[in-house]
Amino acid sequence: MDRGKTGMVLLAGNSHPGLAKEIAKHLGIDVGACVVSHNSNRETIVDIKESVRGKDVYLLQTAASNVNDVVMELLIMAYACKTSNCKNIIGVLPCLPYSQQTKMKRRGNISLKLIADMCVKAGFSHIITVDLHSKESLGFFSCRMDNLRTSPFFLNYIVESIPNYLQTVIVAKSPLAARRASSLADRLGVCIAVLHGENKEDERMDDDGRASPPPNEEQQSVVDQNRIYTVGSSLPPMTAKEKPPMYLAGDVKDKVAILIDDIIDDVKPIMAAARILKDKGATKVYAMATHGVLSNDAPNIVEMASDIDQIIVTNTIPLDSQKLITNKIQTVDISILIAEAIRRIHNKESMSHLFRDVTGED
Repeated sequence: MDRGKTGMVLLAGNSHPGLAKEIAKHLGIDVGACVVSHNSNRETIVDIKESVRGKDVYLLQTAASNVNDVVMELLIMAYACKTSNCKNIIGVLPCLPYSQQTKMKRRGNISLKLIADMCVKAGFSHIITVDLHSKESLGFFSCRMDNLRTSPFFLNYIVESIPNYLQTVIVAKSPLAARRASSLADRLGVCIAVLHGENKEDERMDDDGRASPPPNEEQQSVVDQNRIYTVGSSLPPMTAKEKPPMYLAGDVKDKVAILIDDIIDDVKPIMAAARILKDKGATKVYAMATHGVLSNDAPNIVEMASDIDQIIVTNTIPLDSQKLITNKIQTVDISILIAEAIRRIHNKESMSHLFRDVTGED
């Protein structure tokens, strides 16, 4: 199909050219001519090789390795299209950069809010993403957002690729994930189990100054008349937050356990959970997540671990190098989902068809 007739241009950065080609194939177009490079001091240079004037431009980037380079490529590509007088700029971000940084910790910040503001400032009028880490993150963006869901693809994979899938158990990695696990289990007609006591990042504020005690008498030798030193009796002592040991609620004996998550990067928590499931009698343990970052030594850890049998992720992030290290990684292709979303948005059709088989917990 001729892009000039469709009024659509699909451009891709360096993060996932393979996914861009698959999406373009479904749409019947070619990936637009665009060169994204870096000079000697790592400044990003964008050169769009074809006209985008008056067209809808779809920019594909995903949070692969070197996320900061990915973000700068995305913003500069969008700004280049904006200054070239394109009609609309739609971001296609299967794995949204900084999507896990959505909570304020100590004196930190919510980085995703900054990313959202920069995307809108660069010219994005619409963003397509897949399985956001936190659905509330949609509120950070002042442009239109579509958060696509992959649960139908995973359900189809379980039914078609896992023998005797009715003997599986969907395992939530924490009580917070139990609703999603229950939603998947209900549609499969299987049971669920929940892991309690998963190690979490220590959020105590002991050392950041905000919990400092009131000054003692020695410190009050010089009295400041404008300062209130006490409001009466001291506050009750605070009990230290302890990390309980991990344990399982539910039965996985002689069954296949499927751990559900949205992002897998550091695999050590997954390995610890898989070890407990195997100790409780699970015959196999699968880990299933939308986004498989699997950075650093994660592929080597997965390959050497006997407790985990398979990791199943979508192709929102390229995993070619990781698959060379271990054959335990399987990918589910969701390019047709993204392509259909692009087609519907470009033709101004309803998006509800893409959400007909998902629930609010997905």
